[in-house]
Amino acid sequence: MSDEVGCRVCGHPTVPIGSKPGVLTTALFFLRRCAHCGFAFVANPCENYAAIYDERYYRGEGADPLVHYLFELEHPESTVRQLEWQGILEVVRSLRPLDRRSRWLDYGCGNGGLVRHLLQTQTCEAAGFEVGWISDRARAAGIPVLTEAELRAVGCFDVVTAIEVIEHVTDPMSMLRSIRRLMKPGGLLFLTTGNAAAHPDLEKWDYVRPDIHVSFFEPRTLDLALQLAGFRPARRGLVPGFEKIIRFKVLKQLRIRRHWPVLDLLPWSVFARMVDARLSVSAHPVGWAV
Repeated sequence: MSDEVGCRVCGHPTVPIGSKPGVLTTALFFLRRCAHCGFAFVANPCENYAAIYDERYYRGEGADPLVHYLFELEHPESTVRQLEWQGILEVVRSLRPLDRRSRWLDYGCGNGGLVRHLLQTQTCEAAGFEVGWISDRARAAGIPVLTEAELRAVGCFDVVTAIEVIEHVTDPMSMLRSIRRLMKPGGLLFLTTGNAAAHPDLEKWDYVRPDIHVSFFEPRTLDLALQLAGFRPARRGLVPGFEKIIRFKVLKQLRIRRHWPVLDLLPWSVFARMVDARLSVSAHPVGWAV
């Protein structure tokens, strides 16, 4: 493989930083990083998306055994994912006002759980966008999950969320620019993804599952990417709602699928600050559409 590979964010030269075998295959994936913006990526990603994101993936039997999207779709009242939905809503509400006329798109919505939560809480108008296997199941459950053609026809959104999506995308700038075109000026983009700055040795980072996770960001990387895509980046830190998001991430790592009331007795506020101090979960910027 040629060493002359440009950064997929800023275009500057990148250097090889190691390799990692796949989860679903014995193929070796090669990692590169840009010294200019810090973006790291899989240089030879698998592009057989139908095989990667099949039914097994959404059942937690694929490249990421920690996800259980079908269970969450069928049991929204008992999944620990409800903590993430609640936390995302709290984060967004802490950053901008919402009313019933606000329009929210969850980009890469998976099973549409966040969209259903927003509609059930009568927060605002909400829809999702998803192209994976589970999108038809979500629509069958009555969740408004848009197709690509429908998305283009809908118009502009006040809020867009992209929760653990951008690390799956080989061309993150194209994704961010597409999202910007869907937004009103002054609209808010809130996304989550792992913080690569807390993991300088990507080969040892469990988040690097190179079959599916192919793009890795530091906060400075997202700052630049958002600017180039037509956003004004802003770092807000541990705003209200992140405690629940981090709580969900901890329980997910512990492979706890159901929400048990006894877990509410733990000192999550303390735990969340400890986790954030170690992993800088809240350090990534949000983006304001300009």
